[in-house]
Amino acid sequence: MNEKTHGDRRIHLDPAGAGRMPAAVREVLTEWTRFEDRYGPYELDERLEDVLHRQIHEHLAALLGAPPGDTYACTGAADAFAAVLSRLPLGSRDRVWTTPYESAANLSTLFALRARTGCRLEVVPLRPDGDLDLEWMARHIGGDVALVCVPYVPSGCGIVHPVEDIGRILAPHRCLYAVDASYAAGQLPVDAARIGCHLLTGDGWRFLRGPHTAGFACVAPRLREALAPHGGLPLVPPHGAAAAALNEALALHAAVPPRTALAPGLRAAVEDTAGTELIAPGRLQSGIVTFRHEDVPAALVRRRLADRGVVVWKTVAEEVPLYLPKRGVVTAVRASVHHDNSAGDIELFADALKDAVTRPLPAPARHPAPAAPAPVPHAVPSRPAEPGIPRARPAGRRHLTLVPDRPPATGPLQPGA
Repeated sequence: MNEKTHGDRRIHLDPAGAGRMPAAVREVLTEWTRFEDRYGPYELDERLEDVLHRQIHEHLAALLGAPPGDTYACTGAADAFAAVLSRLPLGSRDRVWTTPYESAANLSTLFALRARTGCRLEVVPLRPDGDLDLEWMARHIGGDVALVCVPYVPSGCGIVHPVEDIGRILAPHRCLYAVDASYAAGQLPVDAARIGCHLLTGDGWRFLRGPHTAGFACVAPRLREALAPHGGLPLVPPHGAAAAALNEALALHAAVPPRTALAPGLRAAVEDTAGTELIAPGRLQSGIVTFRHEDVPAALVRRRLADRGVVVWKTVAEEVPLYLPKRGVVTAVRASVHHDNSAGDIELFADALKDAVTRPLPAPARHPAPAAPAPVPHAVPSRPAEPGIPRARPAGRRHLTLVPDRPPATGPLQPGA
């Protein structure tokens, strides 16, 4: 580590992956986990009754611009999305729209919805600049579109989608509107009423810096009514201690004054580094910057930055399987900023990144030739060879893909016209 530059300090540039939990949040999580271990879950629920049934919903309502009665604490955005869609009453004549920026987890849930209901799954096309084609949406929306799913900010790049404009296009029609705000809540304003969505989901451990396995959902009355005849809203609440810690994180977030945006400086640091390529489609970007280098693999860039005390994320194409693989992206580095970062952090990142990509690549490992097998002594009689059992070759480390080589039986994803 460069002592002159970093000392013992680590620069955390990964709130999009896992925000640094504030000390107060960590203390709440630890305190109530110990309490449950000593007194049991029933005593824990009684002690946290006001937190779980009032405080956390007031904080979520303030964060999301929604009535407290529409907010739910859950185990995470992907879990809430899957739970709601598992009971959504669609049919074979319904169309469902997703986008090329959909996450692997949500796309897997949409495939399951299609398999269960026979609905038609379509992908909204992009403009040449990477933005969603809102004119296409306005032309093709109709009574047979039952559900539209849009990530506010996708995980694989920093584009910000115009979720409020999309809501205005969809408002006169029957379709339900779902927005994944996992990578937006805590770094961008989120107002469910202005967006006009019926389902808004998010994770508490990213920019909000709460504990893992604690997230939230905002569910509009119309969606709750649609699910009522089919078993209601099957959301699983987080563990009591995790919910209390999320409540503390929400309270701390609400008390933090806004600071000067650091994303442009982060983006400039990448652009000023020779050999790097930004993965930044669209006209509006968030505090997430994704890039790759023409020579140095993303995993090595991440490790070298970590050696310099800079924490970033390595992302793989299959996290956004309808967008990144088609653009030749296999792996990339993702950096992101939070309000607790400083301009000095960006300067240190810029210095560390230049060092990471200019150092020589490691020489390929040389493996010695295998030794010849020892000869079998002639005194040992040999037995007839037995039929061999085929063994699968070790797969090694491979990336999961949700895009099959052959179209599934229910039909491929339908691209926009």
